[in-house]
Amino acid sequence: MGGMHRRVVIVIFDGFQLLDLAGPADVFATASMLSEGHGYRLEVAAVRAGAVQAQNRVTTVAQTALGEITGPIDTLLVVGGLSAAERPLEQELVEEVARLAPSARRVASVCTGAFILAEAGLLDGRRATTHWLMTDRLGGRYPDVTVDADPIYVKDGHVWTSAGVSAGVDLALALVAEDHGHALARAVACGLVVYLHRPGGQSQFSTQMNALTPRSEPLRELQAFIDAHPTEDLSVPALARHAGMSERHFSRVFTEQTGMSPGRYVERSRADAARRLLEITGHPLDRVARESGLGVPETLYRVFRRHWRISPGDYRRRFQAKES
Repeated sequence: MGGMHRRVVIVIFDGFQLLDLAGPADVFATASMLSEGHGYRLEVAAVRAGAVQAQNRVTTVAQTALGEITGPIDTLLVVGGLSAAERPLEQELVEEVARLAPSARRVASVCTGAFILAEAGLLDGRRATTHWLMTDRLGGRYPDVTVDADPIYVKDGHVWTSAGVSAGVDLALALVAEDHGHALARAVACGLVVYLHRPGGQSQFSTQMNALTPRSEPLRELQAFIDAHPTEDLSVPALARHAGMSERHFSRVFTEQTGMSPGRYVERSRADAARRLLEITGHPLDRVARESGLGVPETLYRVFRRHWRISPGDYRRRFQAKES
């Protein structure tokens, strides 16, 4: 398709998640601006052309009715929204997605858009993901789909699915990278001031998501400090000084408000940092141990096994296999 604009049809419906549309659309539009004639031509479509109200009550316009779309499509992208996870889905929406899919080079969904793909039979026998809150429902409703609750996005053949909301940006960056290379995807990410292309196998979950959000602003700031500075002194005395509390009071309040002790939070945060380094770098394990704050490979191995139930080396090999 050298020198041509790839046709991207984005499917919306009443109650869709606005960011599921806006995030990928801005990625594709920015790629078009930066790629000098090798970008994308976007079409927003719904069962009926015209005004479509998003879940947040912002109204957008579908330029085209799905029934009017003909001809080849490069990418058919179905957005999500709470209504997409409910039954019954609008039958015409499902039928039109099923009709258009064979004419698309690839099919993708953002968040609960996976339910529409599944209802159309497009995920049968495939591995897929969706928002982590909805993975059990997706797997229970569609037993022929292998649901993976962990990754940000999944590619199975020509079908891509992604996790919740902002993961649609990661999905779109991955599609741009597949089409035009990682250099353009990085340039788009820089232009949009977003994370530089998180790998698809990276987990939807983080230490902060597994911990409760503290009511106290100083403790929320301390959580962010811990996650951003894994190699700092994160002992209880140091953290208590950082929070301006006595050690005993700090330990009690932190545990009460986050659901885990300071020591456990720090260890889990460092394990998270090690996992990210294993995903996005080729660093040897001794360097991963140092840069994640775990010190030495023996500690890295012990902590990684405790939190992820797999060795660091095996995790990196499995992650790379997922990405390929």
